[in-house]
Amino acid sequence: MTVETLPFPTVKRNAKLDGDGSVQVQLDPSVKIGNAKVFAIYGKGGIGKSTTSSNLSAAFSKMGKRVLQIGCDPKHDSTFTLTKKMLPTVIDVLETVDFHAEELRVEDFVFEGYNGVMCVEAGGPPAGTGCGGYVVGQTVKLLKEHHLLEDTDVVIFDVLGDVVCGGFAAPLQHADRAMIVTANDFDSIFAMNRIVQAIGAKAKNYNVRLGGVIANRSAATDQIDKYNNQIGLKLAAHFPDLDVIRRSRLKKSTLFEMEHSPELEAVQKEYLRLAASLWTGGEHYSAVPMKDRDIFDLLGFD
Repeated sequence: MTVETLPFPTVKRNAKLDGDGSVQVQLDPSVKIGNAKVFAIYGKGGIGKSTTSSNLSAAFSKMGKRVLQIGCDPKHDSTFTLTKKMLPTVIDVLETVDFHAEELRVEDFVFEGYNGVMCVEAGGPPAGTGCGGYVVGQTVKLLKEHHLLEDTDVVIFDVLGDVVCGGFAAPLQHADRAMIVTANDFDSIFAMNRIVQAIGAKAKNYNVRLGGVIANRSAATDQIDKYNNQIGLKLAAHFPDLDVIRRSRLKKSTLFEMEHSPELEAVQKEYLRLAASLWTGGEHYSAVPMKDRDIFDLLGFD
């Protein structure tokens, strides 16, 4: 089954080459998020993108911002620390009305989480049956039609770790900044390099810019620093591998809800610092990705 045979409206494919020659689902150019600042969070699968996204959403809300987090993975596990439950996806609720989107109510697919953060799980079609990118586009369209984006200051896309599908590409067509979450190891940095390449390709046709690197689950950042120095990137934030972060996921809570400790306070301050930096514009980079063999030779110990 292809995207065109899914029970959605017809998808128009991009007539021009997008970036370095990929042909992606083209989102409706009239469906724009508006005045909100939009951030897309990327990284290798399992690196902690949802943890980062949810705590960043919480930090923005602590600043008094109206925040919307959109999970862009069929696993629909992006927002459970904010809402304390697994949310139905946009695909789930569309199925209940036989894909007649006009029959949906806001409360069918938007849920309030910690400190007023609004949460949506886009979901996706069954594996191998369609394009996740189109689902992201339809989610933004629904939010726009229900006027939810007019009352939002910050939108955070938590994006699946696959750099080849439309689900990866679609948020880049809306985002101001794309942030990459990585650990201080070869596999994470190798995946980051591919993501840098994908973001650079999208930046040729869209407003998105690479906003920096978030080191996660890492005591040190020496390998990340080595890579960043080579391609022209910088760290935006650093979160060490602390047990309190692991426990926050098990307790289905953001880090701002956990029992106070000095190490927790340091992590909370780092999230608040990152949110403040992104709100004021932050840095952006025109990094040049490395060839696979060059990364292999670069990383490691002398």
